[in-house]
Amino acid sequence: MTDSRLWDDVDAYFISHLSPSDAPLDAALRESETAGLPPVNVAANQGKLLQLLAQIQGARTILEIGTLGGYSTIWLARALPADGRLVTLEYSARHAEVATRNVARAGLDALVDVRVGPALESLPKLADENPAPFDLVFIDADKGNNPGYLDWALKLTSTGSLIVVDNVVRGGRVADADDTAADVRGTRTAIELIGSHPRLSGTAVQTVGTKGYDGFALARVVA
Repeated sequence: MTDSRLWDDVDAYFISHLSPSDAPLDAALRESETAGLPPVNVAANQGKLLQLLAQIQGARTILEIGTLGGYSTIWLARALPADGRLVTLEYSARHAEVATRNVARAGLDALVDVRVGPALESLPKLADENPAPFDLVFIDADKGNNPGYLDWALKLTSTGSLIVVDNVVRGGRVADADDTAADVRGTRTAIELIGSHPRLSGTAVQTVGTKGYDGFALARVVA
């Protein structure tokens, strides 16, 4: 048995017992595939982790940067109270349309605000609205812009907020200082910013599973 097959089997076991799917989540994946969206959504156990983090955080407001088909959005929004709010930013209008349908099907459209456009343009507009600090920020968009997303996350949060940055391992390339690809450079800069910023305390974890070899960074705003 290859490592990747073993990873898949272990993930399948964990998911079946700890984060089983349901009709709205299955439909979100199915509609995303039918629409031709790239299959880069979080795995079910990763979605459940996001939901648990939001619940542990007691989150009432969530900011998601990178919506895709709304699969992770559903997991996160399910952690919110009835008067909670989730703002999710998506570059592609087509992806946003799919996500909006998926979120509505899950009965969460009253909680979720899907905004279309480049996130680095949407974020200043969001800041201009002077929203209450977000309790949790999930960053899962184009990796080259991770430093900018992290900077805005800091502006839109306050002490005690949680920031999650997905896909930080880049197949192991993140450890290669000579790799000049935009995704690696952006991820390294974000990791180093978390490590050096006086307002952040964070870590990063490598993972394996149905999504391959990857990982995420987790940072708490401490000041």
